[in-house]
Amino acid sequence: MRAAESKQATDIKVLDLTGITSFADFFVICNGNNQRQVQAIADEVGLRLKREAGELPISLEGYNQAEWVLSDYGDLLVHIFSPKARDYYNLERLWRTARVVEIPPAQ
Repeated sequence: MRAAESKQATDIKVLDLTGITSFADFFVICNGNNQRQVQAIADEVGLRLKREAGELPISLEGYNQAEWVLSDYGDLLVHIFSPKARDYYNLERLWRTARVVEIPPAQ
């Protein structure tokens, strides 16, 4: 989430899917305003997870089109949307039973 914030991602949400689905425990969902920003957010998330946690994505989908980039880290899925794609797919509605994780402001 902090990596996305550093690239000015908007409408960032973290959903706790523990016990709701078997394929992931957490979703991070955010918007980028254009294709370049969506890619920059995806790049920063990947760099920080590699550097700070030693994690590499299992898969990365949609990077070239940059309307919806999905980075799969196993128990963590990072969704970076254009505003139009986020409205269309509306993951928050689809996973409305998930708990929204409150993240304190950066210090």
